[in-house]
Amino acid sequence: MRELLRALPSRLQGVRPALRRRAFQPGAESLELRQLLATDVLTYHNDNARTGQNLTEGVLNAATLNTGSFGKLFSYQVDGDIYAQPLYDTGVLINRTLHDVVYVATTHGSIYAFDATNNLGPNAGPLWATSLIDPANGVTTVTGADLNTTNFTELGIVGTPVIDKASGTLYVDVMSKVNTTSAPIIQHKLHALDITTGKEKFGGPVTIQATVPGTADGGDTVSFNAAKQLQRSALLLNNGVVYVAFASFDRLPYHGWLMAYNASNLQQVGVFCVTPNSRQGSIWMSGGGPAADAYGNVYVATANGKFSVDTGGSDYSNSVLRLVMGGNGLQVADYYTPSNQQLLDSQDQDLGSGGVVVLPNQAGGPLPLIVAADKNGTIYLLDRDNLGGFHPDSDPIVHKTPAGTIGLLNGDTNLWLGAYSTPAYFNNKLYYAAPGDYLKAFSIAGGQFADDPVSMSSNKFTYPGSTPSISANGEFGGIVWVLENGKTSAVLRAYDASNLGNQIYNSQMSGTRDQLGPGVKFATPTVADGKVFVGSRGQLTVFGDLQSAYVNGQRNLLSQGFKRPQVYLMLASSPDFVWHPATPALTKLLDQQAQKGLLKKPIPHRVPVHPAGPRPRPTPRRPNR
Repeated sequence: MRELLRALPSRLQGVRPALRRRAFQPGAESLELRQLLATDVLTYHNDNARTGQNLTEGVLNAATLNTGSFGKLFSYQVDGDIYAQPLYDTGVLINRTLHDVVYVATTHGSIYAFDATNNLGPNAGPLWATSLIDPANGVTTVTGADLNTTNFTELGIVGTPVIDKASGTLYVDVMSKVNTTSAPIIQHKLHALDITTGKEKFGGPVTIQATVPGTADGGDTVSFNAAKQLQRSALLLNNGVVYVAFASFDRLPYHGWLMAYNASNLQQVGVFCVTPNSRQGSIWMSGGGPAADAYGNVYVATANGKFSVDTGGSDYSNSVLRLVMGGNGLQVADYYTPSNQQLLDSQDQDLGSGGVVVLPNQAGGPLPLIVAADKNGTIYLLDRDNLGGFHPDSDPIVHKTPAGTIGLLNGDTNLWLGAYSTPAYFNNKLYYAAPGDYLKAFSIAGGQFADDPVSMSSNKFTYPGSTPSISANGEFGGIVWVLENGKTSAVLRAYDASNLGNQIYNSQMSGTRDQLGPGVKFATPTVADGKVFVGSRGQLTVFGDLQSAYVNGQRNLLSQGFKRPQVYLMLASSPDFVWHPATPALTKLLDQQAQKGLLKKPIPHRVPVHPAGPRPRPTPRRPNR
């Protein structure tokens, strides 16, 4: 079988598949050999580069995405809003049973582990759930009133966690309030949880705190003030270090911070303050996470505030930064600041509103590229080896588009509403869905960026736009997934990546069948193994193939049976463990291998017991000897 799997076309092998053999015994059914080509989504936007692409999706394509075969399978209720992107891990052993698990974090300070396959029987509720607050001992979530903000009613977990599959650990920041007889104490804590139980690891949690040299607070040092700092960005795990970035609630005094912790013991190994001698400089990126390249460099975009590096200072607002871990901790190795940074700051058009993406090397032109965008609707293409620094009269970078390349011009302020998202990258194209604008694809090939989109959707997106995600089978069958986060009902949309004018699916096409609940800002869908996971207010919804899955707690029997009796292959497209034909490419390959005699014997199997009685056992066609 290994020879067979090695023979798979490279586009099917993908970049990060998890190949497994599993024995599964759900009740009366049994499958002795289950071969999966599975894809884990362990961090925000799929990878540390933040490309948002899953290139090992062998199930979802234009043919399967129609209202007859794709839709809402089931939902799970949770105790708060889901701002963090759901994470997906395959083959997790929980309670002595292997599960493909979707992990969900809520603003009520809870982490849930749900079975991603079905919600039947013991899977009807969470496999485990952990509350990271302790109301009985006076530790609660923080309310919007506590912080004088209307952006949130409750704050516990907002930033997307990150999972280390090797150690089986989920890292997450939790904001909480310790109610005392005097004033409440607001704190941020970094937790390391066992992904199989939800229990704390490595002696955690640890309270996040830091002090750096600086004059912003009127003395010689600046200290982290948890009550002023919002943990909005996704966490990053890179080279054994967990990075946690902080923004604000727009209530001075605050600063942008990036903290670094040893992943194995939670010891703090680095601290960076964006504005130690002034204020502001948040790292929020509309929920996007710090990005990393293959060499361990970490990249962030910072928001409004003072910039003073050009005059010998150390304030880096409205900049793209490259940071490195060294003997002295976390240090800025390079930066880029737009020539009009003062104007951006004065008009609240900050560069840090959009997430950064590390692009794959391009043939021709500068090889190591990174992309960023601002509220002004300008897209910046930078050379990672030389970001560009600051020049008051020019921007010597790879490319800078005109203002308004993406977004909507606000008629009241005459200012743009540009990037409030992280773009997705696929097949030499960048995909943006800015507020008041169409979903747009921009060509980027040979290091050249085209200002005019090569494709766009027919519909526009409301504020704040959306962060796209990509599913594809290698270079083929690309689908752009976009979650429009409406206040009354979110809408999941899917577009042909090669022609955005072709909207293949949306969750309103079939009346109320696929309807979602109210959306939340900056929510991002997770696409893996034939499923789409969508977080919203108080609910996780799972979409997938209606013909080969459990739908709303009921077993769907529409597509059971074999089309090729000589091979029995179960893919993640049908994780309900009913018999289902393999994808055409795999089935054709299996036929070819069988005819060549490369399959020495039939794959062992047992026929599942049908509710109406046992099915006749098909006779395998043995390969020629």
